[in-house]
Amino acid sequence: MPEQTLCNHPSATATDRGGPPPTPVERHALATLREAARGCLETARGSHAWDHTLRVHALCRRMGLRAAADMVVLEAAAYLHDIGRAAQDTANGSVCHAVEGARQAGDLLAPLPLAEARKANIVHCIRSHRFRDDHAPATVEARVLFDADKLDAIGAVGVARAYLFAGELGARLHNSDLPPEKSRPYSRDDTGYREYMVKLRAIKDRMLTEEGRRLAEQRHAFMVHFFERFLKEYAGEC
Repeated sequence: MPEQTLCNHPSATATDRGGPPPTPVERHALATLREAARGCLETARGSHAWDHTLRVHALCRRMGLRAAADMVVLEAAAYLHDIGRAAQDTANGSVCHAVEGARQAGDLLAPLPLAEARKANIVHCIRSHRFRDDHAPATVEARVLFDADKLDAIGAVGVARAYLFAGELGARLHNSDLPPEKSRPYSRDDTGYREYMVKLRAIKDRMLTEEGRRLAEQRHAFMVHFFERFLKEYAGEC
């Protein structure tokens, strides 16, 4: 598998798109939101900690410039997209972190000197980035954030995060006696392989942007190879 070539695709830069740099006011607003988000994630579990937010932010910058997105909106949404995660983890999944995060984001955005339309778009990006109900990403910025967040759930990083999350739950390494679709989330059988079978392997078909689809194909191929090998090694076949 030519792993060394997977990331060898030039990414867009601000110069490529000719987008204007943020104003001093916009830079200050982004810095304020960044620090607020970081504070919200100080006690987050490792699989959804601040480093995940930074990876999503980096992907948003790469993909957003290609999509001619409003980068102030997109970067703000990237920083804030998981601020409701602690509520979901505490409730073992019964609270949606996208809903809670959108609520918190509205409060954080209220005093900032950004246009109301931009604030509404940021909240929409956060509310729709999980896309579990009828709140589909409806703006360019929301679609880019959705793809960036999903990309961080697949590929080599996605596999690592799946097992990190399973470890946080106290899950076992694997259960060959229980089909993944019959195991319960947030249980001892919520394994990395279950995460792959139930969610991760379907992500590439849900991408909403051209760049997201291209990157997802590469990351998906790595995942398939990994789990094929994992099952063989687990069974002592190689």
